[in-house]
Amino acid sequence: MNHLPQDKKIILFDGVCNYCNDKVNFIIKYDTNDTFRFVAIQSETGQKIITYLGIDPALDSIILYEPGYAYFIKSEAVFRIVKSLSFPIKLLLVFNFIPLGVKNLLYDYIAKNRYKWYGKKESCLLPSEAINFKFLK
Repeated sequence: MNHLPQDKKIILFDGVCNYCNDKVNFIIKYDTNDTFRFVAIQSETGQKIITYLGIDPALDSIILYEPGYAYFIKSEAVFRIVKSLSFPIKLLLVFNFIPLGVKNLLYDYIAKNRYKWYGKKESCLLPSEAINFKFLK
């Protein structure tokens, strides 16, 4: 995975999920230090990263990959992302005291129902020119 930026954290997300796309836009808005790059799990690059990391392709989760370090899934990924965002979003870290198992139960409940509640697209959205550089090809 030599072509991946080594100085950026990579967020793999469900590219057809309306909720997930909304959260990507939210992260971009509060990523004032330009920490993250994004790739849809469904894309060729997303699939290559998943294979490289040895992650089950059926995993229904956001994945935060920190090249050269580790990867994180579910609520652990969410809180590691929040930690890198600007104020006031960092205030959400007060909920990090909740046990991981409980946070993952909530995460799984939202993930299971996201299409029903927010819908999904037929294909991945294309980013606007202004943020296109944040998405891996």
